[in-house]
Amino acid sequence: MSLIDEIKASHAEFTRIRRDIHAHPELSYEEIRTSDLVASLLTQWGIEVHRGLGKTGLVGVLRGTAGSSKRAIGIRADMDALPMPEHNRFAHVSTIPGRMHGCGHDGHTAILLTAAHYLSKHRDFDGTINFIFQPAEEGGAGAKAMMDDGLFERFPCDEIYGLHNRPAFPTGHFGFRKGVAMASASEFEIVIKGVGGHAAMPHKTVDPVVIAAEMIMALQTVVSRHKHPDEAVVLSVTQVHAGDAFNVIPDQAVLRGTVRTFNMQALDDTENAMRRIVEALPKIHGGSGELKFDRGYPALSNWDGPTDFAASVAEEVFGKDRVQRDFPRRSGGEDFAFYLQKIPGCYLFLGNGSGEHLDYHYEGMGPCEVHNPNYDFNDALLPIGATYWVRLAQAFFARKA
Repeated sequence: MSLIDEIKASHAEFTRIRRDIHAHPELSYEEIRTSDLVASLLTQWGIEVHRGLGKTGLVGVLRGTAGSSKRAIGIRADMDALPMPEHNRFAHVSTIPGRMHGCGHDGHTAILLTAAHYLSKHRDFDGTINFIFQPAEEGGAGAKAMMDDGLFERFPCDEIYGLHNRPAFPTGHFGFRKGVAMASASEFEIVIKGVGGHAAMPHKTVDPVVIAAEMIMALQTVVSRHKHPDEAVVLSVTQVHAGDAFNVIPDQAVLRGTVRTFNMQALDDTENAMRRIVEALPKIHGGSGELKFDRGYPALSNWDGPTDFAASVAEEVFGKDRVQRDFPRRSGGEDFAFYLQKIPGCYLFLGNGSGEHLDYHYEGMGPCEVHNPNYDFNDALLPIGATYWVRLAQAFFARKA
């Protein structure tokens, strides 16, 4: 593994920055402090800063000095945190109750800042690098919001790249996959209406809670009996809301959840099967059901050429033994998919390790996985990820157009 010495020397500085961001998490479209910090650093380094894309997003534009080429590459980092508690007890734990950088976006931001800092001092390339710091990846479709605000019209990119840390994948190893690499992410809400009444006289009601319980089990047949056996589909009911008193049968119950698929046909089939169940099952009991289905993020599909290119750079810099080109598809969603619908590019994975960077004497289970209250980004990745972004950009401009 060949890390850039100058980047290695700055590891402590950018670890401090990453941990500062971790301690001050901000939710989707509220990344004001983080955006201010990023903008301030980029400006200090002489990088042109443009703010207000997707509300709190920004782009740092760095033009090379080795020529006048119009070629441009985009590199993206997400900045938002999650609305969840943190159980960690280290010094940089979240200072805001109920908010946590539980997915490593603090690390993604710090990696890109590290690369931008180095490249600002080494501009011997022919073209333009657009450093894209994006808000609201966690369900807010910040990528689409930035595009709606003219991201690619104002800052054209021939190709775009992004990464995500991957727990349980060896530290500093790289994962690539051509084609569909991550699932579409849709949300649903099911409203079940019945007839409320006294809990001691259930025969005079149409109990939506009982219908909801039956509905949850019936929805499992969408995956087990309505989809093709070769097609992966995830359908999870994650919320159940009904009633306010122990002796009152409510007149309504609400179920919410998510659906993940890897292609449009599977998504269509899943929604149609759900709609049939939701509309038919409550009628058996004298109630009614309504399905609201929100198709959020599309499936993320990497472009073949850019994926081969990105993998080859990783192999050259870090060795083939650290690069997996057939990385398994992920059922998680990612709004980087919107970029890839318009611009050639690749979204890759960087191993966050198996928790060896953490103290295991923590509350709860599994301090390794993302969206876990014990998660923390592995700071050992900062020089690795930054070196990769630098070498990728340099190779992009050195490549024949």
